[in-house]
Amino acid sequence: MALLPRREAPHYHGRACCQDPGEGDFAEMNQLHHDLRILRAEADAELRRRWDRSLPFADVLFDRWERARQLGFGDGASAYDSVHAFGSVTVGKGTWVGPFVVLDGSGADLTIGDFCDISTGVHIFTHDTALRCVSMGKAPVRGLPVSIGDGTYLGSQSVVVAGVSIGSRCIVGANSLVRTDVLDRTIVAGSPAVPIGHVEGDGAEVRCVFSADH
Repeated sequence: MALLPRREAPHYHGRACCQDPGEGDFAEMNQLHHDLRILRAEADAELRRRWDRSLPFADVLFDRWERARQLGFGDGASAYDSVHAFGSVTVGKGTWVGPFVVLDGSGADLTIGDFCDISTGVHIFTHDTALRCVSMGKAPVRGLPVSIGDGTYLGSQSVVVAGVSIGSRCIVGANSLVRTDVLDRTIVAGSPAVPIGHVEGDGAEVRCVFSADH
């Protein structure tokens, strides 16, 4: 997201940055703070003018498609600067990873398919320290892979725990805790998440069908 023309950055680093801060260092830091405030105001104004939105500074400065490419995600995928990704994480093409998402591949492989939406604040874990904690360090950390198929939507603030497999064309409702596998085209919601419907049709004719008791 290149909102502003490139301009030469002021030089804020010198020998003084490796020594105890003096009067000159505080002047440089104040100048840096001043310049960042101006850049923030300009970038925010341009973002609101073009797309009627205001985002955290880092998400304005850094292109989310470039971030996804740097992480090795598939073509056309995007990931906000505030996304936390660590360990073995594979994401397919066209997948959107929203702000403040945690993609934890530290315990085992985390695999997300093509054209998924991973909404704001979703946390996906491949490791679990609960037993290690309650055993006072005697039990090992549990690590199990997580897989998510193609075209699956994870609602905001949902949590997916280690060892879960979610199929393709699924919908996970917001604030859900997914502890068990989810079959293709299933709609789940709740804590713990339970099936509440299914997805029918394809293309523009796709629709959600909810169970009678939901």
